[in-house]
Amino acid sequence: MRTSGVDYAQSGAFSTPPEAGGQAGGCEPGRLGAAAAGGWLDLAGIFRQYHADLVRLALLLVGDYASAEDVVQDVFTRLCARGRELDQDGALAYIRTAVVNGCRSVLRRRALARRIAVTRAAPWRDTQESAEHTAILAEDRRRVLAALAALPGRRREVLVLRFYLSLPVAEVAAILGISQGSVKSAAARGLTALARRLGEEQ
Repeated sequence: MRTSGVDYAQSGAFSTPPEAGGQAGGCEPGRLGAAAAGGWLDLAGIFRQYHADLVRLALLLVGDYASAEDVVQDVFTRLCARGRELDQDGALAYIRTAVVNGCRSVLRRRALARRIAVTRAAPWRDTQESAEHTAILAEDRRRVLAALAALPGRRREVLVLRFYLSLPVAEVAAILGISQGSVKSAAARGLTALARRLGEEQ
């Protein structure tokens, strides 16, 4: 079981280094990222400021809170462990891309597990939602999550990035590695399908 995001940040895992001559924090072995201006990437600050938003992004893609939190913490842990150098201005976009990729991996593993379960003639049951997850999600959120989960993966990703995060088309295209035209097409089709599933089509 992962610790909470707040506890994880306070543990020092994402500490920025001290002044020159001192011993660096948790990321020192990899000396995580000098920014273009020569300063250190404030990974701890990014974690504190954007952790909740990143977990919500992952939640909309994978559908359960525990997996969403795991995806986000894995991204930050890998950044520390690998000593990845990032420009401060581009760090959030990079981290969002890593979260989306992590969610894709989770969904691929789930699909494989479903296939294995079918071959064993055992009914697939999703992991029971945690009490925290149940408390967080109101009924309208549940309906939206269910409708999003039923969409093809690419359309779901586009809708979450474009309309939940309000990212411009160009940035969505860059994160997903597709053209801007593909983003617009996937968004239009995804919205139509989402409205139909939610019973809101006129």
